[in-house]
Amino acid sequence: MNDAALKPDTHEIVVDEIFPHQPETIWKTLTTAELMGRWLMMPEGFEPIEGKRFTYQTTPAGGWDGTIHCEVLEVKPNERLSYAWKGGHSENVGYGSRLDTVVTFILSRAENGTRLRLVHSGFVLPKNETAFQKMGEGWKKVVKNIGALASGED
Repeated sequence: MNDAALKPDTHEIVVDEIFPHQPETIWKTLTTAELMGRWLMMPEGFEPIEGKRFTYQTTPAGGWDGTIHCEVLEVKPNERLSYAWKGGHSENVGYGSRLDTVVTFILSRAENGTRLRLVHSGFVLPKNETAFQKMGEGWKKVVKNIGALASGED
């Protein structure tokens, strides 16, 4: 049996949008803590530096205190930002179940703007079904918020 056979199947959320902004504008919106707080949640300790750990705070559930633990995995200015997104508690079912995922933002030039592709990967189903469904809808709204906020940053 190979390593792939030993790993559970994972699923990902993908959101693709094209915005009428330069990659530098979208990048600033993705990597400035104050702006991140306006399109998602206020990060605590975020800097776009590989290895930097930071957190988000959301609604607690069961044994989980609501803290999302993140670590910046990859930074390619104006091109790619990736960070670990971990939270939940092993005893929780549904909302607040253990989550060990990765969020990646990929920017590329498009005609008259920038293509932003968000990939949130690593959801294990059925354990992460609630998070997968809720975040799938949530990320669509968040990406639109990024574009709306970037409009004020041009």
